[in-house]
Amino acid sequence: MSSTDYAIVIVGIPLPSDAPLFLALIGVHILFGLTCVVAGLVAMLSPKRQGRHPFAGAIYFWSLAGLFITAAALAALRWTEDYHLFVLGALSLASALLGRRARRQRRRHWVPIHITGMSVSYVILITAFYVDNGKNLPLWNRLPQELFWILPSLIGLPLIILQLIRHPLMRNMKMAS
Repeated sequence: MSSTDYAIVIVGIPLPSDAPLFLALIGVHILFGLTCVVAGLVAMLSPKRQGRHPFAGAIYFWSLAGLFITAAALAALRWTEDYHLFVLGALSLASALLGRRARRQRRRHWVPIHITGMSVSYVILITAFYVDNGKNLPLWNRLPQELFWILPSLIGLPLIILQLIRHPLMRNMKMAS
């Protein structure tokens, strides 16, 4: 299908339907997605203490839940084309649930579980975005589709490992062992 075969194109991204339900869902989905990206960055870049980090993390988590709900509805409308996005959304939310639960329960070794769960959730979120939209983005549209699946992990996983090594609570945990 070429871009002229699509019902509507917004900011260079073709949408496969101009049905009011689809457009309403995609609009809400985009708002949740943008909120996730921004809140996730704020949480990652904020000092890990009371205040901005847990507040941004909570916004990220609940926006991700909303994003998953809208992704599930959108995938249901076009299951054959979009089931993989449902799977990525479920994995992202499950990872965030694991990370959030670790932080709230604070059992032994909760810090690496929290860091890994929330970070992997973000990497999967970005992966889903690029898998779905990369082919329509300037410069990205020159890359092979397979790269959209692996590039976020190639960038994100070393950063997660670095955070696991450098995080002050991780250093405290190693000293206490």
